[in-house]
Amino acid sequence: MSTPFELLGSHACFGGEQRFYQHASTTIGLPMKFAVYLPPQAQHGPVPAVLYLAGLTCTEETFVVKAGAQRVAAELGLALIAPDTSPRGANVPGEADSWDFGVGAGFYLDATQQPWARHWRMESYLLNELLPQVAAQLPIDGHRLGITGHSMGGHGALTLALRHPGRFQSLSAFAPICAPTRCPWGEKAFTGYLGADRTAWIEHDATVLMQHQPVAPYPAGILIDQGLADKFLPDQLHPHLLEEACAALGQPLTLRRHAGYDHGYYFVQTFMADHLRHHAKALGR
Repeated sequence: MSTPFELLGSHACFGGEQRFYQHASTTIGLPMKFAVYLPPQAQHGPVPAVLYLAGLTCTEETFVVKAGAQRVAAELGLALIAPDTSPRGANVPGEADSWDFGVGAGFYLDATQQPWARHWRMESYLLNELLPQVAAQLPIDGHRLGITGHSMGGHGALTLALRHPGRFQSLSAFAPICAPTRCPWGEKAFTGYLGADRTAWIEHDATVLMQHQPVAPYPAGILIDQGLADKFLPDQLHPHLLEEACAALGQPLTLRRHAGYDHGYYFVQTFMADHLRHHAKALGR
């Protein structure tokens, strides 16, 4: 059972509150930080929420500071939940130097290999600890949840949504890693966290997971935005592979490719309102 949340800070924002919390996670075994935006509608009862998963090198502050999401979330009556990307302070050899290269950043899975297996359990933390406790301790409707993310977090959004059918009612992503078994980032992370046996890797590959869905899991559609000036597009992201898997299954996918946009948060800012409206429609707002 997670301990009660410790409020680190609260800021008035578009009629609601941007809050920052810390708690002692029993799943991770370390303190974990996260951010929650509560729209003004939360003053009158539980509201639906969108879980945002950030990418490599990011923290719980990155999204809420850079993405410009609160104004539209306030209009739509959506809460925003933004966890940290990884455990911190485990004193694992190489931890501090490895965030840029895959191992060390959480990758939104449960590691099975040492020295990562003790604390790097982000999938279980999010699904079994953080989200239930957010719904229990804050005015958030835990049955109306969407999920989105950027880059590594886009990978997390896609894989968690596909690995846990029915847990999320809406799904989107910004420049996600769509086929991590076929890119250097994924190979680095999966080798470190899951070992050399590639059969374990495919359970965390969104393209493969989509190929093995019995029916289209999101009949109302999945939204993905991708910048064509993204330097990681050719070697790391492979959205065309997920696009092909969705087409074969009959899963509606809106994959928008944007000339001139790179991988950063100016790109995320530009299309954030579209994503929040995509989620709001599915969540009944």
